[in-house]
Amino acid sequence: MDAPTADSAPTRPLAMSDVAARAGVSHQTVSRVINRHPNVAVATRARVLAAIAELGYRPNGAARALATGSTRTIGLVTSNISQYGPAQTMLGLEHAAREAGYFLTVSVLDDAGARTMTEAIDRLATQSVDAIVALSTYDEAVLALREVHAAVPLITVQASGDGDGPAVWVDQETGAALATRHLLDLGHRTVHHVSGPAGSIEAAARASSWRAVLDSAGARPPSMLRGDWLPASGHAAGRELVARRRGGESVTAVFVANDQMAFGLLNAFHEAGLRVPDDVSVVGFDNVPEAPYYIPPLTTVRQDFAELGRRGVQLVLGLLGGEQARPCPVVPQLLVRATTAPPTRGKG
Repeated sequence: MDAPTADSAPTRPLAMSDVAARAGVSHQTVSRVINRHPNVAVATRARVLAAIAELGYRPNGAARALATGSTRTIGLVTSNISQYGPAQTMLGLEHAAREAGYFLTVSVLDDAGARTMTEAIDRLATQSVDAIVALSTYDEAVLALREVHAAVPLITVQASGDGDGPAVWVDQETGAALATRHLLDLGHRTVHHVSGPAGSIEAAARASSWRAVLDSAGARPPSMLRGDWLPASGHAAGRELVARRRGGESVTAVFVANDQMAFGLLNAFHEAGLRVPDDVSVVGFDNVPEAPYYIPPLTTVRQDFAELGRRGVQLVLGLLGGEQARPCPVVPQLLVRATTAPPTRGKG
């Protein structure tokens, strides 16, 4: 009997055998193509994919999971999704998972404490995900993950390589060092820093690296200011630095722990009549989409969230294939724009 066509309204659901008949291959070959098995000839794969498109065949996910032991689904546990970094990390993971033929199912937590983190991971595991990715950029999340024993492979996307299990991360220390050295290399005698919130591993790593670079250069670290990642806290830090300048402190260069706070800082400087970069140079961190279009365009450190997602999914697939987990740091990049320049003579 001929295989049904897309126009013939079959009396039963299309099956893999219908695709096999139309493509002139075995049922096993169709299965290999659907499951992205590498050992299929290019011409054969093209013929099977053409038959799938012509018939309008949709694989039965439940049946495929029973046959392969895989749902081709990765779970993600995250929090603080309103912030740029976590949101972009999630998008990077979703895109990389889709490219690999996987779905991403997301659990967004109001807080990343031990109880909520454990409950979310257990809930994802009961949904038969193949693996779980947990975003852990705050101290409480890292502590919680140390107590979790997942029934499936568990990897973390985090702020450093100090975790116990398989992980991917952006090298925060290198990014902060690039920002601080850039300002010192321009001739600034020291660099002020606006940090992120307490409890943030990223904020702590960037502040620690800023201080270490100044120490190694023989520059005394000024008193650090702390924000909360939002522009309002950067604006408040900017007003504080303006007050310090008026009090006689030399403030010619500022490394801000993220771009959103840097925008608030720049606004405070503008209100006070300070010119950037003539009076004060500023470097941010993240390279948010607005950074090149601010006036002046912001010098910043770029985190490659797409690459972070790709490496995260690669690590998942490797673990599922029985490979040994390897460190997966992503190195950030300094993007020099118009908010940094050598200090005005006599003010460095």
